[in-house]
Amino acid sequence: MSEPERILELTRAVHDVANDKIRAIKKVTGTTRILSLNALIEATRAGDAGKGFAVVANEVKNVSQSIDSITQALEGELSSTIRDLMNLGQALIGQLRGSRLADLALNMIEIIDRNLYERSCDVRWWATDSAMVDCLTRDDLAATAHAARRLGVILDSYTVYLDLWVADANGRVVANGRPARYSKAVGTDVSREKWFLDAMATASGNDFSMADIQANASLDGALVATYATAIRERGETDGKPLGVLGIFFDWEPQADAVLKGVRLRSEEKARTRCLLVDRQLKILAASDGVGVLTDAVRLRADQGQMGAYVDELGNVIGFALTPGYETYAGMGWYGVIIQQPAAETIEAGAKH
Repeated sequence: MSEPERILELTRAVHDVANDKIRAIKKVTGTTRILSLNALIEATRAGDAGKGFAVVANEVKNVSQSIDSITQALEGELSSTIRDLMNLGQALIGQLRGSRLADLALNMIEIIDRNLYERSCDVRWWATDSAMVDCLTRDDLAATAHAARRLGVILDSYTVYLDLWVADANGRVVANGRPARYSKAVGTDVSREKWFLDAMATASGNDFSMADIQANASLDGALVATYATAIRERGETDGKPLGVLGIFFDWEPQADAVLKGVRLRSEEKARTRCLLVDRQLKILAASDGVGVLTDAVRLRADQGQMGAYVDELGNVIGFALTPGYETYAGMGWYGVIIQQPAAETIEAGAKH
């Protein structure tokens, strides 16, 4: 049991002990009343000789009634106090857990931001490689083959990518880094793809485009984060766009590693769901693999860029909006963590 829940467990223990003792007191006072009643009966039978004993029996009866009244008052006040303490404990636990989950959600989205920032740097750097420029300038088989080999060398060092493509100004892919694995890539028409159009429209070599997470049919349907920028004349920042370099980040295993790396306690993992969602709250990655690119989450993000709350089912939800990283502004994504209440908390709520 985690420390916050321990507070409620101790409160319930106090409640149970108090109830046990109150029941014991009621049992004693009940027995005392019966004894005093029997004593009065015997005193009456004794006549004048039993008058003094009758006074004592009456006093015992009065004391028993006083104790009973005090016990009933104690039971009512204690029940009310315990209930208030339980409610306060639940609220406190919700705040503590919610704050922690929001911090974990922020850490999660920050790791993704830093990772994707590196992708934006990679594509802008590799687009200036002379092999990429020559591939689109010389337009011969030797230059194209050299570009493909160069892309393959890059992929050998950067295992987070599925493939790298060079597309000409008309949007036709002319070279890729893994032709043996993705033989359908060359010749693919990407002229209508948003990442290609945005890359061709970039103002300079300092700019880049990114597409939303999506399945790429030419990459065997794998989910990818696509980054792109224009390949420019002479590889210069202000050169004329000759075509586009597109790089395909292997999204699923990389995102899964981030989600599975969230620092949850062992008892939390089975009842906690970690998510990355886009600006429309569509699920981009989920620790349980459910609903990716098909479902959306309900999120009360009216508390600002970061926050936590308890939903109508008792789940604690922590979230954080992407803060961006250095020159990378982020995509408006959220890190979201949804945690179901612990089993003992549910059982306690049913009892009390």
